[in-house]
Order: sequence, then C-alpha cells, then structure tokens
Amino acid sequence: MNVAIVKYNAGNVYSVVNALRRLGIEPYLTDDAEQLRKADRIVFPGQGEARGAMDYLRSRGLDEVIRSLTQPVLGICIGQQLLCRHSEEGDVDCIGIFDAEVKRFTPTRHEDKVPCMGWNEIKDLKSRLFAPFSTPDSQCPMPNAHPYVYFVHSYYVPLCAETIATADYVLPYSAALHKDNFYACQFHPEKSGAVGEQIIKNFLEL
Repeated sequence: MNVAIVKYNAGNVYSVVNALRRLGIEPYLTDDAEQLRKADRIVFPGQGEARGAMDYLRSRGLDEVIRSLTQPVLGICIGQQLLCRHSEEGDVDCIGIFDAEVKRFTPTRHEDKVPCMGWNEIKDLKSRLFAPFSTPDSQCPMPNAHPYVYFVHSYYVPLCAETIATADYVLPYSAALHKDNFYACQFHPEKSGAVGEQIIKNFLEL
C-alpha cells in the first residue's frame, strides 16, 4: 500500500512513520501535489501552532491540494484542527473540511491543566475507524467499551455534526471527526499502544 505523510513545518511526524512501519508499511513524506494525489492513503499529522502551520501550507499550495484529495485522509492532533474551518490559535482560517471552530480550553477547576496531557477515554464511537471498540458485544481482542488513548493539546474541536468520538476534559469535545473521505483524531494513535495501532490499521483498511 502506498501511504503518504504530508510534509510541512510540524513536529511528531517520525512517531507516525514508526507506527506505520510496525504495521509493515513504509510511508513516504512529501509536499509534492502529484505524489499526494497518487497515494492510496494520506496521513496529515503534527504538533505545532495553527497560524504558522497554515501560513506554511498556503505558501506551498498544500491547503488546496489537501481539499482536493479523494482517497482516505487521516488528520492527527493539529492535523485535525487544521482540517476545521477556523482556529482561535492565531485567529486563523484553516482548510475548512469540517465546519467547526477550534477553541482553547478554559479551565474551570484548579485541577484542569492546559495543555491537556495524558491518557483519556474516548466514547460514543460511531465509525469503522474504531472497530471493534465501537461494538462492545463483538469478540474484541482488547475488550474495552471505552478505550483509552493519548492526548497532548491546548485547543479542541467542539461537538459537531461530524463528531464520531468524544472525550471529556474541562468539557465534552470531539475526539475524532469524519466527513466523506476525511477522518481526523485529536489524540495520537501512534502513541496509544495497542488501541492506537488498531485504529491506524482500521484506517489503512477503510
């Protein structure tokens, strides 16, 4: 399978590369439009700052390329946020696949720290991306009605029509989104152990 990772000015790319290698996939990093369009699957990962990331993507026309993709695309962490309409981080318009505005956590209790960092459960799973966790009655090799995954973020996507998984930190928010061929998760599947590996495998098999 031909898997491309979007190359741009964001960190955490190589942990995604290693996660794919563990599944027998040798991905390639590219910012070339033709190479991205020819790939079977696209991963759009990263850690970074929204305005700087969007400036970089626009300077190379990658925002338009990503909008035009027709194969399955998986955004991870800031990759999910950049696929939304707008982000409060830097007050910047983003790629606009999901009609949602990315907001910053506002702590309401002393124990609510920003950034949100660590393991948290995801609920209300509504996609094949989460099989078999989304079907608690199935013969799941890792039985867990509410699987735990790893998060690191200060900004979140509110619940919306495209929400396919929720998490709760300060308030309920979108842990994952889906629209057409675009999937995205706020958490890091590549850092989420066996659960995250299964989610990546599911994406490759969509």
